[in-house]
Amino acid sequence: MRKIIAAINMTLDGFCDHTAIIPDDEMHEHYNQFMRSGDVALYGRTTYQLMEYWKDVVENPTGNKPTDDFAVSMDRIPKVVFSHTLKNVDWKTARIAKRDLKDEVLWLRNQPGKDILVGSRSLIISLINLGLVDEFQIMIHPVIAGNGLPLFEMISDRTVMKLVKTKIFDFGAVTLYYELSGK
Repeated sequence: MRKIIAAINMTLDGFCDHTAIIPDDEMHEHYNQFMRSGDVALYGRTTYQLMEYWKDVVENPTGNKPTDDFAVSMDRIPKVVFSHTLKNVDWKTARIAKRDLKDEVLWLRNQPGKDILVGSRSLIISLINLGLVDEFQIMIHPVIAGNGLPLFEMISDRTVMKLVKTKIFDFGAVTLYYELSGK
């Protein structure tokens, strides 16, 4: 059975804010490898619309290899978007989910393939509450945002995780790799 791997960026003070972090080549290389570990990525509307930026980078490369390689990985991976407001998506490799989150994820999990990647805060929270996350990767950036969306808002039950690995980046971030209890 395929694993469901949730990955998110967070500031030191616990907020998920893509505008607060400072991406660099090392981070793009890391997420390029991450994208290649799966064959489908799940996004909520807000994160999906933020990720559409990478479509433009594929069409107009920056000349920076790690950035451009990540854009290609992001472009290639099939994306399932969960939204009550989006009626269509114009990215060739994206589609709106046909089922509710639980049913779609269970259906995907039973299909052959590589890992299922989750990159939206709201979906990560929902999937943790449903007990469907197998691995959780948190990249903590050396930034204090001061405000934003807290990562662990609305978790319904105590969730125990086991730290299985860490990765330290030259730019000061650290990724913590957790297995969720009972997995």
